[in-house]
Amino acid sequence: MKQSRYPRRSFLKGLSVAAPLAVGAPTLLLGQPRTSSLAPAPSHGRELTADLIIIGGGLGGCAAALAAARNGLRVIMTEETDWIGGQLTSQAVPPDENPWIETFGGTRSYLNLRQRIRDYYHRNFPLTAEARARPYLNPGNGGVSRLCHEPRVALAALVEMLAPFVAGGRVQILLRHTATAASVNGDQVEAVQVRSAESGRDCVLRAPLFVDATEMGDLLPLTGTEYVTGAESQNETGEPHAPREAQPLNMQAMTVCFPTEHVEGADHTIEKPREWEFWRDYVPPLKPPWPGKLLSLVYSHPITLEPRDIGFDPVKGTGLFHYRRIVDRRNFVEGTYAGDTTLVNWPQNDYLLGNPFECPPAEAAKHVERAKQLSLSLLYWLQTEAPRPDGGTGWKGLRLRPDIVGTEDGLAKYPYIRESRRIRAEFTVLEQHVGTDARVKALGKSREEVTAENFSDSVGIGSYRIDLHPSTGGDNYIDISSLPFQIPLGALIPRRVENLLPACKNLGVTHITNGCYRLHPVEWNIGEAVGALAAFCQRKKRAPREVRNQGALLKEFQNLLTDQGVPLSWPKVTPR
Repeated sequence: MKQSRYPRRSFLKGLSVAAPLAVGAPTLLLGQPRTSSLAPAPSHGRELTADLIIIGGGLGGCAAALAAARNGLRVIMTEETDWIGGQLTSQAVPPDENPWIETFGGTRSYLNLRQRIRDYYHRNFPLTAEARARPYLNPGNGGVSRLCHEPRVALAALVEMLAPFVAGGRVQILLRHTATAASVNGDQVEAVQVRSAESGRDCVLRAPLFVDATEMGDLLPLTGTEYVTGAESQNETGEPHAPREAQPLNMQAMTVCFPTEHVEGADHTIEKPREWEFWRDYVPPLKPPWPGKLLSLVYSHPITLEPRDIGFDPVKGTGLFHYRRIVDRRNFVEGTYAGDTTLVNWPQNDYLLGNPFECPPAEAAKHVERAKQLSLSLLYWLQTEAPRPDGGTGWKGLRLRPDIVGTEDGLAKYPYIRESRRIRAEFTVLEQHVGTDARVKALGKSREEVTAENFSDSVGIGSYRIDLHPSTGGDNYIDISSLPFQIPLGALIPRRVENLLPACKNLGVTHITNGCYRLHPVEWNIGEAVGALAAFCQRKKRAPREVRNQGALLKEFQNLLTDQGVPLSWPKVTPR
C-alpha cells in the first residue's frame, strides 16, 4: 500500500480521518517508478470499478464528471465534504470571472451552470418585477462578480446538471469520502482507497484512468507523482516575479470565508473568540510592509501596495460590504430577507501563519482552526470596534448565516485554498507566456499589440489578472496584468505517470501563473477538458500523452472539444 508519511486531518467538523499528507523534497516529491498494492480490504470494505475515478468534487471534478459521462464513460467521483462544487459552494466564494463571461470566455457547460443559477432564483425566489426583468440578474449586486449568489444555489444547480447521469447510473458520487492510499505499478495508478466519514469503512476504487480534483493535489504524494509546491526559483523558471531561491512552503494565504447579514437595530454580537487578543493586535510581517494591523479597514492596495481604505457600511451597502454581497434584498419582494448579506473573503481574513498541507496532521488541523479563529475575530471586530461613518464603532446587527453555508458555526465548510500541489508537467505555463509586461519585453511590441503565447495543443481558454494574495512566506500582494490565455494540454499531463490527470489548480503552472489559472471558469474548463480526454483516450485506446504528441490525434480531440462548446482561442481583447 502506498501511503504517505502523515495522515491528513479532515476539515469536516469534529471528524478525524486518516488521509494522505506527504512532505515533499524542497520543490517536489520525487515519485520514483514503483510497484505497490493495496492491503487486503477489511471484511466490511468493498471494491468499486468504473471507467474513470475522480477524487475531489470541486468545480473541476464536477466538470470532468459531466464531460466524461456525456461522452459515454461510467464515473465515480468522491468528495471530502457533503457538498460538491468546491470554491463555488463548500468554500462559499462567488465566481471570479473575466469581463466577457456573459457571452464568451467560458465553455458552453460553464455558461449553462451560470444560467441555471439564475434560473433557480427565477423559479424559487420571490423576485421583484424589476429584478425578474433583468436579463443578467445579479442576486447580490456585489462588485466582484456579475453573478454574486448564495453558495447553496450553486450546489442546487450542480446537482441538477449531474442528475440525469446519476439517475442513469453513469455517475456515482461518494460524499464525505477521503483518499487514504493508492496502488501503483510502475508508471500506472491501479487503484485508490477512500474512507467514508460516515462509517469509517474503506472502499477500493479501480479504473483505467484517475483524476486528481482535490483542492490540494492529494493524489500526487499518494501515487508518487512528481510535484511542486510553493514558489519556484527565478533560476528555474526565469520569471520576473519569481524569488531568487525556491521557497517550497511559500504559498498564497488560505481563507475561511463566511456570510454575514446585517439586520438594522438588532444585536447579534458573538461571544469573544478564543484568539481574539492575538488577532486584534496582529500585524502581518510582510514585504513590502502591510500598512498596520490586519483587523483594520486599511489594507495594501493589491497593485500599488499603498494603504487603501474603501470603507465598510452595511446600511448603505458600500465599501467592503458591497464587494462580495451575495444577497441584495432590493432584488426580492419586501420581507424575503431581514437584511443584505455579504461573503467575507477579504485581505483581513487571509491566514498567513502556515499551510494546511505539506506538514503533519496536527499542524494542518491547527492552521485550519486558527484560520477559523481569525475569521471569527474579524466578525467580532466588525461588530464591536470597526469605525462607522457616523463616528461610532461596531455594527452589532451583523450576524452569521449558518444556513447559507450548511454548517453549525456559520463558517464555510472548507477553507478557500488558493494554491495547491502542482504536477511536474510535460509543459509548464510561465509568466513569460501570459504576463503582459513579460510578453511586451520578450516580443518588443506595445501592450495593445501583444498577445499571450499561442499553444498549438490548446484545450481551452481563460482570463484573469495574475493575482497572488499575501503569502505564508512573507510576500505582500503580487498583482500584475496578464493576457487572455489558453490552457495547453501539456500542462495537464504528468511527466512520468501515464493515467493520472489534474483537474484544477494542480496543473502544470508555477506559483506565479497559478495566480491567473486558479479561478472558477478556468478550473471548470480544465476539468471539462480532462473528462473529455479520458473518454477520448478510452475510445481510441491511447494514453493521454499520445494524444498530445501525435498531431492527428490532437487535432481530432480538439475538434471534439470545439463541437462540445469548448473554445480553444480568444479573439483580440484588451489585457487585464
